[in-house]
Amino acid sequence: MKSLVIPTVIAAALMAATTAHAQQLGPNSEGPVDITADELEVQNKACVSTWRGKAEALQGQARLRADVIRAIFATKPGAAGGTGTGACGDLIRMEAEGSVYYVTSKDQRVRGDNGVYDAQNSTVTLTGDVVAVQGQNVLRGSRMVFNTETGEGRMVGTATGKNASARPRGVFYPSKKSQSASK
Repeated sequence: MKSLVIPTVIAAALMAATTAHAQQLGPNSEGPVDITADELEVQNKACVSTWRGKAEALQGQARLRADVIRAIFATKPGAAGGTGTGACGDLIRMEAEGSVYYVTSKDQRVRGDNGVYDAQNSTVTLTGDVVAVQGQNVLRGSRMVFNTETGEGRMVGTATGKNASARPRGVFYPSKKSQSASK
């Protein structure tokens, strides 16, 4: 599998949570997380909440949309038999399924078929037809993993070789400031 290591400026976190466990959705966001969906299923003993049907999480300028958003929380020690939300701790994992779309600002967005946010490792993994866009710059691949703290990432394709169509691909445009400075 051929890969392209990239420093990404799309520092995004696929993070959302139940209202009892609001977490940071976007970079440098401290406000509340507003989550809506057609349906919500809460499994208190498993510490999982699942938002289905046009699920959307908003926090500041950050927006996460997917067909399904699943938030998984740590079980507090000694609370294995707990039945209330007090038995669950911090968010440890967020899974987004189907038409995953994440926006951090007007010109930074990423989409894929599925996504996983791992809070313990501060990583986001998007799979499927992955497209990351910043302004006019575009990266495409089948799997993208990036660290939300460092901004470093890796885009991977499903094929290798010079003529393989599923290799990672990037199209980058020079900034207008750079173009005018070179004239």
